[in-house]
Order: sequence, then structure tokens, then C-alpha cells
Amino acid sequence: GPTRVDPNHHTTSQVGDEPLLLATHAPAWIAADRVAGALAAEQAGASVIVLDDGFQNPRLHKDMSLIVVDTGAGIGNGCVIPAGPLREPLAQALERTTAIVALGASPLPPNVAEAATAHTCPTFHAQLEPDADAVQAIQGQALIAYAGIGRPEKFFTTLHSLNADIKVTRAFPDHHAFTERDAEALLQLATEMGARLVTTQKDAMRLKALTGSAGRQLFDESLVLPVSARFGELPALDALLSKHLAAARASHTYAPPGTRST
Repeated sequence: GPTRVDPNHHTTSQVGDEPLLLATHAPAWIAADRVAGALAAEQAGASVIVLDDGFQNPRLHKDMSLIVVDTGAGIGNGCVIPAGPLREPLAQALERTTAIVALGASPLPPNVAEAATAHTCPTFHAQLEPDADAVQAIQGQALIAYAGIGRPEKFFTTLHSLNADIKVTRAFPDHHAFTERDAEALLQLATEMGARLVTTQKDAMRLKALTGSAGRQLFDESLVLPVSARFGELPALDALLSKHLAAARASHTYAPPGTRST
């Protein structure tokens, strides 16, 4: 890159599943060099740039930073890789954090909540809400659920919460590149069990790139359950965003080439 992602022409093998999904909501760029990607977005008319997974990137100034915590997984043992799941200690990260987004139905884990309080870091709560039409489509059907995301069990739990009739689940690694053999196995399982296949929207992005006959059939026959984040404190979050955007625009009267970003 930098490359602007075109959801009508690019495939996941070219740009990745998450950028392709993001590009269906707003203009999106991929770039190994974050500065080059930000400049490309700015030159194309962007007035606000949102970095996905850019918290530890030191080359771009951030006017605000959000940490998203999956309340079901938390931060594990709180240790840094390889002893735990974190890239840096939470206390250190919170020194650069504007707010925490607690994503999930359960409360923020106590160790995270205590650290947020100690750093006077506000918390906003959000839950993933399945698309109503997709929920209606799966009701009353025997289902085989499969997913290749960070926590496939989270998808399966969502289906169970909808009282879906899940016969079998199949978990694949995150960003799994489905093969023709995978497709054949899933289709055969669905035939044997007389069940419909259901997967996530992110997995569907990767299925769309399959070219074999079984892969195309799997894409055509799989039900998809899109989800969106519903915030509980939306007015307060809007106020926080407006405050930081106003401050950023007031301070960005000049920035050296290659360093400006919002």
C-alpha cells in the first residue's frame, strides 16, 4: 500500500477480511506504512482518520485513543506476551488512553475496572446486536455454526442466546483461509445432518473469494449473521468525540509533513 480498499473489486487475499468489511461502511486504506496510509487518506479528503489496531504505533500522533475490552475474555492474566496476552502493561497503556469501550453483556473485569478508576479513564459500554432480518432467517432451522475469528465461541454463544437450534459447531483459526476441502467437509456435514450452515460476516468476506465449485456453493448456501455495536452511553460518547475533535482541529494549524493525523 497505501491502497484504498474497493469492496466491489478487491478480495480478502489482496487486502484482508477486516479492511474489506470496513470499506463497506466508510472509505478505508491499507498500508504497511501508517504515515503513508494516513497521508493518502488525507489527500483523498479525509478530515478524521481512525486507526484500526494502531494503539502501539508510535509514528502517528493520536488526538484520542480508545481501548476495546471484550468483557467475556478480559485481559487474561494481565501479563505481557509471552507470559500473557498483552502487548504492554495495562497501567502503561492507560496513560495514553482517552476511554475504554467495554464490549459485551458482562461487566468490565475487576482488574481492568480498578485500573481505569486509578487512571480516571472513563468507560463506555457496548453490546453486539445481531441484525434483525438475519435473526429471523435462522429461527426454526437446524444449524451448523462455523467461524474463523478471534473467539469463535463468542459467535456460538450469540447464536445460543437467540435460541438458535445449533446441532454442531466448527471453530477455525482467526482469519482462516477456507479451502475447497473445508467447503466440501462443511457441505457434506450439512447434508448428513439436514441442517443449514451459518457463519459470521467477517468469515463471509473470505468465503466470497473462493473460486472452486464447493467454495462457491458454501458461500451461496451459508446464512450470515451480521452484528453491530450498540452503545449504552451514546450521548456521553458523542460529547467526548466532539470535544477531542474540536481540540484537534484547533491545534492542527500546522504539522510537519508526514506527522499529521487525527
